[in-house]
Amino acid sequence: MFSGVKPDKKSKVKGITQLGSRSSSSSSSHSSNSNTTRSNSSSGSGGSSSSSSSNKGGGRKSHSGSSSGSSSGSGSPPAGTPPHTQMASHESLNSESKSSSLNSKLGHESMTVRDGSRTLRPDEPPLVPGEQLEGTAREVTYLCPYVGPKKGTLSVTNYRLIFRSPETDPPFELEVPLGVVSRIEKVGGANTSRGENSYGIEIFCKDIRNLRFAHKQENHSRRMVTEKLLHYAFPASHKLPFFAFGYCEQYPENGWSVYEPIAELKRQGLPTESWRITRINEQYELCETYPAVWAVPAAASDNDLRNVAAFRSRGRIPVLSWIHPESQATITRCAQPLVGVSGKRSRDDEAYIQHIMDANAQSHKIFIMDARPSVNAVANKAKGGGYESEDAYQNAEVQFLDIHNIHVMRESLRKLQEVCYPHIDNSHWLSNLEATHWLDHIRCVLSGALRIADKVESHKTSVVVHCSDGWDRTAQLTALSMLMLDGYYRTIPGFAVLLEKEWLSFGHKFAQRVGHGDDRHQDADRSPVFLQFVDCVWQILKQFPHAFQFTEDMLITILDHLYSCLFGTFLYNSERERIEKEVKTKTISLWSLILSNKADFENPLYSSNTKHHVLFPRTSMRHLCLWDKYYCRWNPSMRQQEPVHIRYKELLHVKEQLEKHVDELRKELAARQTHDSPRVASAIV
Repeated sequence: MFSGVKPDKKSKVKGITQLGSRSSSSSSSHSSNSNTTRSNSSSGSGGSSSSSSSNKGGGRKSHSGSSSGSSSGSGSPPAGTPPHTQMASHESLNSESKSSSLNSKLGHESMTVRDGSRTLRPDEPPLVPGEQLEGTAREVTYLCPYVGPKKGTLSVTNYRLIFRSPETDPPFELEVPLGVVSRIEKVGGANTSRGENSYGIEIFCKDIRNLRFAHKQENHSRRMVTEKLLHYAFPASHKLPFFAFGYCEQYPENGWSVYEPIAELKRQGLPTESWRITRINEQYELCETYPAVWAVPAAASDNDLRNVAAFRSRGRIPVLSWIHPESQATITRCAQPLVGVSGKRSRDDEAYIQHIMDANAQSHKIFIMDARPSVNAVANKAKGGGYESEDAYQNAEVQFLDIHNIHVMRESLRKLQEVCYPHIDNSHWLSNLEATHWLDHIRCVLSGALRIADKVESHKTSVVVHCSDGWDRTAQLTALSMLMLDGYYRTIPGFAVLLEKEWLSFGHKFAQRVGHGDDRHQDADRSPVFLQFVDCVWQILKQFPHAFQFTEDMLITILDHLYSCLFGTFLYNSERERIEKEVKTKTISLWSLILSNKADFENPLYSSNTKHHVLFPRTSMRHLCLWDKYYCRWNPSMRQQEPVHIRYKELLHVKEQLEKHVDELRKELAARQTHDSPRVASAIV
């Protein structure tokens, strides 16, 4: 039977493990998402994860990418990820994972705890701070596509779905944040054949997997489980708060302070004679999807900005993203001009683009990179949009980057999911992968960003970037080109700044693209735009393993919490909405977790000498590959050998221990020699 339980808030247990399936007898040595495994302190991670503490809390070189870069492709989750964030995969049942000291610290000994006036049963899970157990269904079977049926207990909390099978050897556990759930379907009905495992529910997830649970009809548990799941997996559809507003873990670092717009603009060297900082949008009146603080050409007055906003889609005018420290060439971003079929012009907009070009004394030309295929840009004229005419914009060259829209990307990911989960057809792997066109799209995005970086670095020319509305493909292109040009963004805090700036503050519609808490799984606004960007980052990291301070484990953790709704970072569609919902004061930032556990994400191969290097990755198809550690992580047949950086980190740890031992022996030897020297002297006398 499914029993509703509301535990006393005082009895919340820290240290719930991974949000994925795993064997309880061994802790997975890798992190992979908000489906969590406890961090592995013995895996050579170079640092222990600390999840609770007090809270408040020159010359530039161009590099070309090489396919010989180290590829981290282990199918199991990465080492040393902090508690509450790691995620074991289904295949981790048989993983050769190492034991974790954090497992003993963070919950296994707390499996039976007092919960108000009752004692938690051994099959009931410990909870994270702010989590409440809403109900438990026993005698449920999880139909694992890899190891077969597992019988156990299914628990639903206000944050996760947890399946535990403690009677199996080894014990089995599966945890999934409800934010990952895309849709829930009932399997079988009252008149269905009573064959074994024919009656239950199937859960479709946003992280490329489906989960199926069989219930006994006579237990009448399916209806209650489904109701609880629908209620808590889709809070936005039920006018409920996201779990992030109840999560009350404490971290040493306050992630909300990682990005401050004025400080970042000053780091880039602003203000200058040619650029100024304006707060014209402080109340979000000129453009509600833009941030409050902008950097604009000094030659443009605030009144000019208002006139330009009237000619740009949704008021998203060209504003500064990045400025070259030497040439002053810039990357600016915006939305399409409102040209329409009649070919309207705006003298203010044309003059404004000229101001951007004039701010760069190194060049008398400017490039306008339109992310769309040219046919799509032309079609947008019928909707009142369009693109810049080279006749109207003097000294400007318009180039189309041929990146398809959100609907094409959504369909491509759907096909990729069919190829990767649950089973992989090895005999047709390459042809099936090619048919998804996923890597074709990755190539287009990377090629576009590379073209922008090359114009700025090699040609010292300013670039204006836009798509239709300027919050999807534009964000991909500006962020990736900035990552190539500026080594700061390749550090752990710098990457956080990059995402906060180019994705969050400039209004990428995370809520709509991900579908946070929304039960409309067929919503046409959903699309894997941000996932595609992170995939591109991984492709660059793979080619330049020494140029990034972080590993792919951090990228996977970010993607997992894109869906989890454990942190407030990715909630809502714009800076304005997050301020209205008081996200910074009522939720915890994902960067709090990452910065508090920085050692777990550090790349031991990183060379700080690359900080001033410009990266020019190779973007031909033969240099790109599927990120199987992310897309295929649930499938045990795709597990690769341990990533090089993890093995290297382990060897560094061993080296450190040996060096300490040598120092101790030297001190001991010196002490003995000092102690023995008087006796030797007297003997000689």
